[in-house]
Amino acid sequence: MKKILSAVIILLSLTLNINAQGTAGTAAKFQYRSLIDMPTPGVLERGFVGVTTDILPDGVVIPKIEVGVFDNVSFGISYGGANIIGSGSPRWYKWPGVNFRVRLYDETLTTPSLTLGFDSQGKGEYFDSTSRYAIKSPGLFASVSKNFAFLGYLGLNACANYSFESGDGDDCLNFMIGVEKTVSERISVIAEYDFALNDNGVNKYGKGNGYMNMGVRWSMGEGFTLGFDLRDLLSNKKWYAGAADRALKIEYIKSIF
Repeated sequence: MKKILSAVIILLSLTLNINAQGTAGTAAKFQYRSLIDMPTPGVLERGFVGVTTDILPDGVVIPKIEVGVFDNVSFGISYGGANIIGSGSPRWYKWPGVNFRVRLYDETLTTPSLTLGFDSQGKGEYFDSTSRYAIKSPGLFASVSKNFAFLGYLGLNACANYSFESGDGDDCLNFMIGVEKTVSERISVIAEYDFALNDNGVNKYGKGNGYMNMGVRWSMGEGFTLGFDLRDLLSNKKWYAGAADRALKIEYIKSIF
């Protein structure tokens, strides 16, 4: 698997336009719509399509397609399941996920950008007994972001969300914070913390530590971005004992005009 992944990365590096950009680095051409799990204020430009695939532990694969339908408005749909990579039968999610976002305010020199949206796609295993994903979907969210010039760029993000996955009896308002730091024209490092206030009740799936995730994003070529993530650095998951999860994110954005 390591040899195959290395070969794919080398091949893409050799064949893609070396000067083209994705979503990472100081010369990024497109906006993040999420850091790792946390929604950001980014919205696809009108007439652009984004295809993203999350590859997570337990053979979880979640493809997603998004379209910039109007200025500052985008819509998307996603679907996936567990054990898609591996042996045995895949465990498909019960429903596809939908996401919709509208940016109300663009960032200015003194004020942050603001986006309102909805995203029903959670991540990890889906538990029928409590009608929820291992990592709950954002649900309704409001996200703000402000960027600063600091050895490149430093982006600060905050998000308030309300997930409708309340089968575990825990459906309170939740908060997330995150940061992006560019390290070159093509590479950024990102980190986020999900307080997981909606996952600390009687039937909780977390230990109450919240979810701390970190990752690297590399703009490999024209619209392509490759990400590598370390998830749950605080070992918050109750259903899985072990070190942080490793995950991949592959993204491609292209104009349809």
